[in-house]
Amino acid sequence: MMKRTITLAAVAGAAVLAAQLPASANSTALLRLRGGLTLEIPSSWRVYGTADQVRVVTGACARPKGGYFQPRCDSFWIIGPKALRTGGEGFRRYDPTQGPYYPASDVVPCATNPKYGQVIGKAIAVGYRNIGVAHKAHYRVWPGRCVTYDGGEQKSTFDQREWYLPKTKVLVVDQWATPGLSTILKNATWDN
Repeated sequence: MMKRTITLAAVAGAAVLAAQLPASANSTALLRLRGGLTLEIPSSWRVYGTADQVRVVTGACARPKGGYFQPRCDSFWIIGPKALRTGGEGFRRYDPTQGPYYPASDVVPCATNPKYGQVIGKAIAVGYRNIGVAHKAHYRVWPGRCVTYDGGEQKSTFDQREWYLPKTKVLVVDQWATPGLSTILKNATWDN
């Protein structure tokens, strides 16, 4: 099995991170994040962003370098402390007990189809999940609806899953039900 390493500390402020090795069915990459957190991800996944806002693209993506609400991009986000300062609805500080990660004050495009807006409801799952050994994350699942801008007619649904580590100020946000992500997080390793 071939492995490569992507280290974000070395690219703080960089616009794009991307793998240079060809992906094979059995190859993986080690994604090193803040606080000593390392995820082992498939090499076919591509990593973009900065040390504070990382998008891991897991499939089709129209604009992988787009911002957080960029639609039509099979991906998940790893958010750091700077982005968390304005990550709550209305640009408040992110707090998993107060609402989902939603750095906006209006209705934003739905992840699956930008002609609809997204509306996120109350958490339907609340608890804790391990990210690696001895690191418990606040875990929430927020139900989302894709609705028409004129009239609010529901067109589709999604779940926004969030894992938040308050000590390291790391948040993982997934609106695409990324296959295997829960296991990848559970099997994460820590340097410290």
